[in-house]
Amino acid sequence: MKDLRRYLALKYIQYLVLSSSNAVSTLLGLLGSAYTMILLQSAKVSFKSTAVLISSLAQADILVLLSLVSDVVLGSFGAAVPPAASAMAQILLTANIHVSCILLSCVAFEAYLITFLPSESRPLRTVRKARLLCRVIWALVAAECALFLVDEHLRAGGASSPCPGPLGLLFQLCAAAAALLRSLSYILGILLRIINVYIYYKIFFSMSPR
Repeated sequence: MKDLRRYLALKYIQYLVLSSSNAVSTLLGLLGSAYTMILLQSAKVSFKSTAVLISSLAQADILVLLSLVSDVVLGSFGAAVPPAASAMAQILLTANIHVSCILLSCVAFEAYLITFLPSESRPLRTVRKARLLCRVIWALVAAECALFLVDEHLRAGGASSPCPGPLGLLFQLCAAAAALLRSLSYILGILLRIINVYIYYKIFFSMSPR
């Protein structure tokens, strides 16, 4: 449907074109996601694998809403808020960005399969496998957020007085993993942009003679 294509275009601009989010793009993204979730409940929409991915993409903006609510609630407590708690809003935004970028890349890859390998890829493009893929993506990002929370805990004071024994070692390993993820996130973001541009470039020029 045209509305879903417009929504995808909005999300591509928001996450893969703009260098950083702003109030206007965030508000438009929230409104677009709310409208899309309502639209996907319509019987007119064929609920195929692409619709599953788009539905999960729209649900990811719930994290943005939670981040905004968290900012308002924590802001009312002022300086009494622990640093780890105040970092929760930023972690929620990071999770939203990562989930959205990966799902947008999955939608682009599926469009590539539909265009160039429609018959061969049909066993892969099922609702069941799309739902499984969404669960895996959310689980991986949830694990990433847990690592970031541990890292914030260590920065807030745990690093200066680390826990003794295996627990302290586990915290240090989690902090190292979080630092590695942060260093790789920029590179992965650039790679996703390049891959998406290449996919739609191939699709556009394969269909333009028609």
